[in-house]
Amino acid sequence: MGTPVDPVPPEVQAALVAASNAPGYPLTAGTAALRAAIAGWVAAHCGAAPGFGVLPTVGSKELVAWLPMLLGVGPGDTVVIPTVCYPTYEVGVRLTGATVVRSDSLTALGPAPVRLVWLNSPGNPTGRVLPAAHLRKVVDWARERGAIVVSDECYLSLGWEATPSSVLSVCAGDYTGVLAVHSLSKRSNLAGYRAGFVAGDPALVRELLAVRKHAGMIVPAPVQAAMVAALRDESHVDVQRERYRSRRALLRPVLEKAGCTIEHSEAGLYLWATRDEDCWASVDWFAARGVLVAPGTFYGPAGSRHVRIALTATDERVESAARRLS
Repeated sequence: MGTPVDPVPPEVQAALVAASNAPGYPLTAGTAALRAAIAGWVAAHCGAAPGFGVLPTVGSKELVAWLPMLLGVGPGDTVVIPTVCYPTYEVGVRLTGATVVRSDSLTALGPAPVRLVWLNSPGNPTGRVLPAAHLRKVVDWARERGAIVVSDECYLSLGWEATPSSVLSVCAGDYTGVLAVHSLSKRSNLAGYRAGFVAGDPALVRELLAVRKHAGMIVPAPVQAAMVAALRDESHVDVQRERYRSRRALLRPVLEKAGCTIEHSEAGLYLWATRDEDCWASVDWFAARGVLVAPGTFYGPAGSRHVRIALTATDERVESAARRLS
């Protein structure tokens, strides 16, 4: 299901332990050290100029689920999500009573009023990378209509056949109505720590902070310290990226030789595959060979003929799966 299996970097574990004597309430806004670490990382890796706000989150999933509600989206509003995407986008909209529209083409929406647009690049489950020009068009479109753009960029560090761009890089220093969501689960194997953050429009970040501190959406102090260590070091990210690169290089040609077509998958932790049949038939085909994959319908009706194959298994398990698929 895409959960990391490789070890947490030792320096991150050490930072967590060193901060474990934390009897007081942590800051919802994050410590000064954490805010500086997030800001430095965003500037270096998202191509962002000064002027953005930052806020740590309890992983990125809770933010994805609750962001529409935290921003005041409600009945009568429309939220656009990708045609094929992570299920939590839709869940978060439905929690507010707003209307969900699945679309990858904003021009197809016509004059309908839109309150919020979700982007996901690199995408889950498809691994699709949206070009910077497309991101800019979405931002322009949304600003003309007073809509908010939120880009889920959790796989930004894992580009293979394309170099992903952050939505913050196309804003020319004006982040009005734009937010980028990031996670340390993939780049640093911190899924078990629940460590993420959001960056962008400082007014929206202040609005989120004002609500989240009363809602108890606070990153524990030891995790904040671990995040600082993780964000200040890229060497462990390079090591982890190479692990995924190796697994991908082994698995993809085996899948193609076995009759699968791999679509998109330019980045991220997944191969988006089709055998040109109903996805559940493909799930059965893989299961008969001892391989568990996710049916594409988990990610929307348009995924009904695809399956998602994760690279988040140990080297031994990936090698074993490759042998059985051969």
